[in-house]
Amino acid sequence: MEGPSDHTSPYYIHASDYPRQLHINDVLTDLNYNDWSQEILNFLFAKNKVGFIDGSIKKPEPSANTYMAWMRCDAMIKGWLTTAMEKEIRTNVRYAATAQAIWADLKERFGKDNTPRAYELKQSLVTTKQESAFVSAYFTKLRSIWDEIEMVLPIPSCD
Repeated sequence: MEGPSDHTSPYYIHASDYPRQLHINDVLTDLNYNDWSQEILNFLFAKNKVGFIDGSIKKPEPSANTYMAWMRCDAMIKGWLTTAMEKEIRTNVRYAATAQAIWADLKERFGKDNTPRAYELKQSLVTTKQESAFVSAYFTKLRSIWDEIEMVLPIPSCD
């Protein structure tokens, strides 16, 4: 059975894991939710913990043998998330019951209406110039804008 000592289990916590461990480029602010959430997802994916924030790993009943392992992992993830936020934002999610609740709250607050951000990105794309930058630097800047546009306004699939 998959459990806290099985390194492939989502309940596994490595000895080097601790709540303030998260290393990301920028903390969450009012302006960078899309980039921040992508970094957090990548980190949690690498740690095999995405299921705790997307709801696919449900909180067990207190009588279940995985309950304490789930609680430890959820507490760790809450620590990772709140460490990666500006103080004002962290204060607003401090009392959330679970990491999933924090994630849902942030998504509701920052991920709602992307129309203004899409407009800003499109304007940035139109006004970005190579000037004296190397082609690779110019392409990297354009690619970054394109990638964020795709995230903010995903192209519907034809399935």
